[in-house]
Amino acid sequence: MPSIIQQIAEDLNVSSASVSRALNDRPGVGDALRARILERARELNYTSSVIARGLATSQTFSLGFFVRQKPGLSTHSDPFYGEIMQGVEETCAQSDYHVTIGSLTDDVIENPQSFRFVREGRVDGMILAGPDIPSGFILAMLQTDLPVVLVDNNLPISRVHCINANSEEGAYQAASYLLELGHRRIGILSGPAQWPSNAKRVWGYTQALHEAGIEPTIVYADATTIDSGLETASKLLKESPDVTGILAVNDSMAIGAIRFANAAGYHVPQDLSVIGFDNIAWARFNNPPLTTLHIPKNQMGKEAAKRLLELLGDPDIPPTNLTVGVDLVKRATCDVPNRGGA
Repeated sequence: MPSIIQQIAEDLNVSSASVSRALNDRPGVGDALRARILERARELNYTSSVIARGLATSQTFSLGFFVRQKPGLSTHSDPFYGEIMQGVEETCAQSDYHVTIGSLTDDVIENPQSFRFVREGRVDGMILAGPDIPSGFILAMLQTDLPVVLVDNNLPISRVHCINANSEEGAYQAASYLLELGHRRIGILSGPAQWPSNAKRVWGYTQALHEAGIEPTIVYADATTIDSGLETASKLLKESPDVTGILAVNDSMAIGAIRFANAAGYHVPQDLSVIGFDNIAWARFNNPPLTTLHIPKNQMGKEAAKRLLELLGDPDIPPTNLTVGVDLVKRATCDVPNRGGA
């Protein structure tokens, strides 16, 4: 008769070493696999110290970190939310909690009752990260018994704990920097206007420009990807060929704008200055390195996890909206205007 470890390994088609690490609460096992192993162990009535702790308190000692599913990009490889997730994991580990990481598919968004992590009681609470998670889904999660913390999003129509960057102030800094360099023909590239972070950044950009008597050209897209940055930059420069400065709502769109500029014969920053937002790793390695706004993403993750753990101890903590500061990082994509649009 096989041992419990061998049985679980065979059932899940994984190695016995992975099963042993999961059952003994050791590192080296991904969160999704760890959850599957522990769930199968429960089904087989096996109780290690890890599982027994949860059974004794009706807790899973697992917290969910969920983002909207993005084509071709896992949560771990996401250059923005991956760093936030790391902060969540670091803080949860200090309290002996696992982090269950998942992507919200369109089907789950449209049918919140089908969300198996809630339906099957797999997590004790959740962090929902990203402005593209719609309010209807958030409200549905708030109606469960689980504590919820939002990251990079907010819900003005309901009281919920939120962790956000100071997008308005950061955007104002970026636009002011272009103005200091002498730019007067400036365009803004944005994703969906209804996403809170996009709206705040566009507001910050336009506020600084309006104070200088400048009316920017704003081009919106249905996403904030490199491809959408390329497409919106193309549209912007066709509509306003005298633009010398571009402000994007995130680094991906800024990188896309630079790619279009290069293909169209513009030189960055000699012909066109570009500023992004977020300071993802790609920004440092872009050619040329991207001027951007640094968001302390790891800190945001830690703060979100800390708040969620506090809510597990006291669900009645009044909701708060924590805002973290941002800093302008000057690299190589901005210069004084050298074309006729100054």
